[in-house]
Amino acid sequence: MQQKLNIVPFVSVQNMMKLVLATGVERFLTDLAGYIEEDFRRWEMFNKAPRVASHSADGVIELMPTSDGETYGFKYVNGHPKNTRSGRQTVTAFGVLADVGNGYPILLTEMTILTALRTAAMSAVAAKYLAPKGARTMAMIGNGAQSEFQAIAFKAILGVDRLRLYDIDSSATRRCVNNVAGMGFDVTACASSQEAVEGAEIVTTVTADKQYAKILTDNMVGPGIHINAIGGDCPGKTELHRDILLRSDIFVEYKPQTRIEGEIQQIDPDHPVIELWQVIAGKAPGRTDERQITLFDSVGFAIEDFSALRYVRDQLRETGLYEELDLLADPDEPRDLFGMILRAAKPAAVMQQTGA
Repeated sequence: MQQKLNIVPFVSVQNMMKLVLATGVERFLTDLAGYIEEDFRRWEMFNKAPRVASHSADGVIELMPTSDGETYGFKYVNGHPKNTRSGRQTVTAFGVLADVGNGYPILLTEMTILTALRTAAMSAVAAKYLAPKGARTMAMIGNGAQSEFQAIAFKAILGVDRLRLYDIDSSATRRCVNNVAGMGFDVTACASSQEAVEGAEIVTTVTADKQYAKILTDNMVGPGIHINAIGGDCPGKTELHRDILLRSDIFVEYKPQTRIEGEIQQIDPDHPVIELWQVIAGKAPGRTDERQITLFDSVGFAIEDFSALRYVRDQLRETGLYEELDLLADPDEPRDLFGMILRAAKPAAVMQQTGA
């Protein structure tokens, strides 16, 4: 796929949408979930570190790097909750894969759409191990850009087909209802978060405001529920009342990062939590009984993005849904970079002389 040293395959937003549609959204999510599980099973092979974050009063800009020793990947991502007021996305992203052996990039891709897909796939993978068996009803509190992806992933991977939706912005709920119409869901638009959780076996919280919030209070959470808390992703931003955490068995992606950014920033730093990879790899139990409250305190981690990047790259040879980006300087003699500039000036001078 990559023959010229100056060329890096680039997946634009347009080509990402074409790839998702050509694959089918449900199959894309199911296949991507498989890649995530595969990489979580080899978790110990990866170089891991909390993401590098630059916080401001308006939001956060982050870099999320990791490597499995052969391939390096990173994602640039922002989170700016106020952006929607000016017609911008709350979250935008792009990502890179590179060959560890020579350092050359082998993929550059949009990741705004891809992040929404990988977040949904990750949530469904966690619920596969933590949610009640046979669960079909999910409450979703927060019906923004992530909501439809979550719904489709849970349906494709777990068979969840009943949705109870609530958002403080009722237009967001109406949009979500319209977008999933005809996809096999029984959808109820609710007037409050309390109403939304009634009868739900899974509760997904996916709100954007950067504050210590209590989207779920302790009295709303009964025995046997699985909570998929994915809205928290930075210090000072939570969605759950602290008492819920104290009643739950908590599962996280990467402890050092989640202690800073997740729901567990509210509790003692030595409070026991389990990293999800241990459950997937069979080294720790997930759900153990029907009355257990399980909490996936998800803030997103670089290995999930690595899985998504790896999945997209594997699809490119067959689909051809990429552009060749002239990104890397490739002089005839590797040490003669300035000479490359001089040689580029000669054709320009000839064109000026000929009047072309």
